[in-house]
Amino acid sequence: MVEQRFQLQLRLLLVALLVTAVVNERAPMLATSSNLFRTPDLLRVKLVEEQVTALRSSVICAFNQLLDLKDLNTGVHSTRLAEWGMRVGLELGLQESELQNLEVAALLHDIGKVGIPDAILKKPGRLDADEYALMKKHPEYGWAVLRMLPGFERAALDILHHHENFDGKGYPAGLRELEIPVVSRIVSVIDAFDAMVSSRPYRAGLPHEEAVRRLVESSGTQFDPAVVQCFIGFAQAEMSTVFAAAGTSVSSAL
Repeated sequence: MVEQRFQLQLRLLLVALLVTAVVNERAPMLATSSNLFRTPDLLRVKLVEEQVTALRSSVICAFNQLLDLKDLNTGVHSTRLAEWGMRVGLELGLQESELQNLEVAALLHDIGKVGIPDAILKKPGRLDADEYALMKKHPEYGWAVLRMLPGFERAALDILHHHENFDGKGYPAGLRELEIPVVSRIVSVIDAFDAMVSSRPYRAGLPHEEAVRRLVESSGTQFDPAVVQCFIGFAQAEMSTVFAAAGTSVSSAL
């Protein structure tokens, strides 16, 4: 019953966000058309850009709050990923549009988990085959939700592929190497690292050195070697900064 209620709340939130998106898309056009001969062109463009940016930020915050309601660890984990992701993206020289999509994908990569039952998400033991098959659906669920929102189509695709492996043995599409979007390759590395070093109620986080060893060991198979090398070059030095920016501390999370 609780799960059904949560799913209904999610659907209502999605409807509200879609309505808001449509209204906000049309409102600037109506406002600027009525002042066509009174407002300079550049000012109108700036106004529309600010409104679109504000709407985008509101949608991201709303979904991140939804993750917190589902599982606080998931929401905080996603915030740390956004911090890690932007650092990696800047180091790799991503374009501004790619950095924007990276921020969204890092924050909302787990949004599809709202469609996964708590009994599976919070199971302390190993998942059985059926449970694991359902868990593997969360990138597709996230893509299905975000692709409906104007301006989030590319980030939705990046989320869809964040569990692809560099050797082609990941999911859902079995993409390999550069077939995998660069944003997805970045999220894959930082997601794995943050999950490894963070403690959960049923296990303690790994030491930084062991997490790095596992990233390097899986470089070229699960992970993009270039992303791994970029990330481990500054990960330890910036752990305290990243955890603080996410509202946590290294000692409380490890």
